Amino acid sequence: MDTIKIRTPDDWHLHLRSGEFLAAVLPFTIRCFQRAIVMPNLKPPVAAVASAETYYQNIKSLLPAGSIFEPLMTLYLTPETTPELIAAAAAHPHIYGVKLYPAGATTNSDYGVGSLKSLDDIFAAMQEHDLVLQVHGEDNKAHTDPFDREAVFIEEQLLPLRQKFPDLRIVLEHATTTSAVDFVNAWPRTAATVTPQHLLLNRGALFAGGLRPHHYCLPVLKREEHRKALLQAVTTPGQSSFFLGTDSAPHPTGCKHSACGCAGIFSAHAAIELYAEAFDSVAALDQLETFSSLNGPAFYGLPVNSGSITLKRESWTVPVSYPFGSESLVPLRADEQVHWRIVG
Repeated sequence: MDTIKIRTPDDWHLHLRSGEFLAAVLPFTIRCFQRAIVMPNLKPPVAAVASAETYYQNIKSLLPAGSIFEPLMTLYLTPETTPELIAAAAAHPHIYGVKLYPAGATTNSDYGVGSLKSLDDIFAAMQEHDLVLQVHGEDNKAHTDPFDREAVFIEEQLLPLRQKFPDLRIVLEHATTTSAVDFVNAWPRTAATVTPQHLLLNRGALFAGGLRPHHYCLPVLKREEHRKALLQAVTTPGQSSFFLGTDSAPHPTGCKHSACGCAGIFSAHAAIELYAEAFDSVAALDQLETFSSLNGPAFYGLPVNSGSITLKRESWTVPVSYPFGSESLVPLRADEQVHWRIVG
């Protein structure tokens, strides 16, 4: 098929940053997504209910007149998080989850947590109040191979957590491995978001023609066998535990082109189009709506969107860069073609 119409999708894992950076990237998301789970790893982190509400209002203030886009806020789980804070977050109309970052595992994760064993009271409160736990699932020990960090985290920390709190809703964010697919498929009340880059690229893309900093993200791209397993998981008819989460993560060009470059891929400019490419590559465009527009709302207990978007098989060239406040931002597929376009 050369044209596909789907219900308006949502992005269940998104980095919008703040200040001039927020203003620069927000339009890319609202062009095609009606809702988005907004990550809390700002500096300082969004770790309090009042901070989440302020961030929510900042985002809303930048929306054009008539926009129906709704940011879904999250709190950053820190060692200072309390059960009382969890109760307050669950009662707040704009907060939909709590994000767990292993300390030091990714961008702005310095405020995160070490072992999960000391957080039983927090997870018990989240289970009691039915607040979603969103997990950056990577082991943070220095000696763990970067390509094994997801599998190690699942085995050593996430599996015991899942067993101890069977009614806690858990989203394994940006799943990248067969271990993640197997874990999600094995447990109820467990889901995963999957990014466009992990469906389209394997780790060879990091070194295609030289070192490619704009293909560097965390979790890092994996072997081809893992990419294929993810693609099979998201395109299987009847599969409801995997849904769209871009993890679009903008950084100034200078922070990517440096001796210690930042992890993160900016994909919001062509997100739904890149997912369409991935699904089209295995003749599964008929499953795109389920993944993009139905599974996420079902897991979060929200209604599906009533509107729709139309995609057409039509190639266009991504700009070399976009303005990013006073700096610039290099997007995924910069100066290359994307083969689907939103036409309605």
